[in-house]
Amino acid sequence: MVRKPALELLTLARRIGEPSAVVLGAGAAAADIAAKAGEYGAAKVYVADGAEFTDQLVVPKVDALAQIAKANDAAAVLVTSSGEGKEIAARVALRLGSGIITDAVDLEAGDGGPVATQSVFAASFQVKSKVTKGAPVITVKPNAVAPEAAPAAGAVENVTVAFTGNAAKVTSRTPRVSSGRPELTEAAIVVSGGRGVGAAEGFGVVEELADALGAAVGASRAAVDAGWYPHSSQVGQTGKQVSPQLYVANGISGAIQHRAGMQTSKTIVAVNKDPEAPIFELADYGVVGDLFEVLPQLTSEVKARKA
Repeated sequence: MVRKPALELLTLARRIGEPSAVVLGAGAAAADIAAKAGEYGAAKVYVADGAEFTDQLVVPKVDALAQIAKANDAAAVLVTSSGEGKEIAARVALRLGSGIITDAVDLEAGDGGPVATQSVFAASFQVKSKVTKGAPVITVKPNAVAPEAAPAAGAVENVTVAFTGNAAKVTSRTPRVSSGRPELTEAAIVVSGGRGVGAAEGFGVVEELADALGAAVGASRAAVDAGWYPHSSQVGQTGKQVSPQLYVANGISGAIQHRAGMQTSKTIVAVNKDPEAPIFELADYGVVGDLFEVLPQLTSEVKARKA
């Protein structure tokens, strides 16, 4: 399976040159992944396999990406802006002697190389940045662009990687229990709850709306610190940064810590009893009311329109 952020990278790459894809440690699934990458514009797909990709952390992927970029004189290296993605990107930039740009929300061709748009200072400003040395390594936030199919050759080239060794090895794995909802940082719609939900049980109405919309569920730091929702769902400066098409904030005041994690959302809807809540300054649409009255009605309306 090819995740949506990877297809977004191929879409953005077409703006600055001829895209290639890199498939690492996919085993028998590599052929299907390469075919999908070809559908979205990859002229070439570099495939590398080996137990190192699953048995070790980060470094084998850095080895592969850096060696492929060097061998093919890459004009730029694009990586999804996740925790692991940013670590890989930083190490690759060091190996290549290049500059790095993180958390880009857009990308365009420019004189002397690609120009990235970033949201900075808790997403209060947007800046355009360009690497001035080497092939730029850029991490891109999920949902930065809608993936667009553009069939290309997708020619597969198998690559043998010279692994440098890694002191950090995977000793065991515990499968994550699936909620059936999209992954938070990649979701097109996120429905979040904050202090206003009142208790862990209060997230029930938030989850019902999320499920009706096919959305991920997020939480503010206050709700997470209170033990009402898992830390893995925290949205904010010290949690996960999201940039969905639609963000619905319920019972969230809108403190700067939370805003830093969701301010780049395309459309923001806020539900809060306090008409003076700072979240309304940011919201495209606001509802002043009790979330326990508003959300069930909204959920019913969504279900009725889907029926």
